[in-house]
Amino acid sequence: MHATRPSLRSRPPAPRLLLLAHGSRRPQWAQPFEAVLATLRGMCPGMDVSLCFLESMQPSLGQALEQAAREGCEQLRLVPLFLGTGAHLERDVAEEVRRVRELHPGMRVELLPAAGDSELVTQALARHALQGLDAAAGTPRAPD
Repeated sequence: MHATRPSLRSRPPAPRLLLLAHGSRRPQWAQPFEAVLATLRGMCPGMDVSLCFLESMQPSLGQALEQAAREGCEQLRLVPLFLGTGAHLERDVAEEVRRVRELHPGMRVELLPAAGDSELVTQALARHALQGLDAAAGTPRAPD
């Protein structure tokens, strides 16, 4: 009798992360979001992560979702890099997610909460504000 080897079940592919920023007509506006993307790629080499925009910049949310579907993406997590949940997330983004789910039922799209809803972001913004206070305290005052 031969020993049987346990079957090696392949893991499902990790979800694709799609970072979503608002967008602007000013190209330099995207730099902080591109830095987040680069940082993620540095932290997790090989992670399938990209950046898209709601308005005025490319790729748009719709373009990025369609690209993921064309590439056979089965699971996508949409990460809004917004400070709060407003009309864009509740209406525009939610509608685009519904649309892509209908067109591509084989691709599971999960819309995550706005970044500003995260305690980590709240703490980072508070630390940033305190740094501003420290910087102001170290700045010489103008003579009266």
